[in-house]
Amino acid sequence: MRLLTGSARLAGVIGWPVAHSRSPRLHGTWLARYNIDGAYVPLPVAPADFPAVVRALVQAGFAGANVTIPHKEAAFALCDVVDPSAARAGAVNTLVFKDGKITGLNTDGAGFIANLRAHGVNPAAGPALILGAGGAARAIGAALQDEGASVTICNRTSERAAALGQVLSGAKTLEWAQREAALADYALLVNTTSLGMTKQPPLEMDLSTAPKHLVVADIVYVPLQTALLMQAQSHGLQIVGGLGMLLHQAVPGFAAWFGVTPEVDDELFRIAAGDLL
Repeated sequence: MRLLTGSARLAGVIGWPVAHSRSPRLHGTWLARYNIDGAYVPLPVAPADFPAVVRALVQAGFAGANVTIPHKEAAFALCDVVDPSAARAGAVNTLVFKDGKITGLNTDGAGFIANLRAHGVNPAAGPALILGAGGAARAIGAALQDEGASVTICNRTSERAAALGQVLSGAKTLEWAQREAALADYALLVNTTSLGMTKQPPLEMDLSTAPKHLVVADIVYVPLQTALLMQAQSHGLQIVGGLGMLLHQAVPGFAAWFGVTPEVDDELFRIAAGDLL
């Protein structure tokens, strides 16, 4: 049994709520695998308490924390240093504490790209159509642009799509009603909305006319295989599920907090998936 010492490194995930998070499960797996003197804990923090709690964690000697809904923008404002990934995303999902300073990262885009590559998909293979215009769309769109792919934003609210299109210089926009007819123009379709998630409305998307080269990715991972992915698979299209993105985006934070770059493998996927399988 792994025992903590007085020199243990500490990190966690801050959210409201946070009980649903799978991050403690995956970080705990890595801590045990690499026999690290450390712990990773869930931290339920209400929005009004977020700044005070983060500063208290710094003072308490935590190495850092992940940040999830609804704190990503508040975390951005709290940082002393924001790295380029977070600056482009406009939000922070990973905090690193060092010498009393708070550094903010956004690893969503890098995690998405790493998950594509793990499935044998070249991010720059062709144009990408992104459904949604929230923080995840912004981070993923920026990461795809950095890889050399052209990006189109398609959102139920066209004003939000237009706003994100301006933030992501060079990105195009597409009306929601045109999303199915335009599929032939794209190599990658990415759902960054909550549509299709358990207890959320379905994503209405007909893929019957999609080109056979289209790769369909969904960042939703509850359920593990969404209706969008099942439909894509039924039409013979390659799919990329969302859980892999969660696993890959966790790597930079773990490396910064615990000094080891962990491996994402099948065992970690099975443990993180747990009851989703």
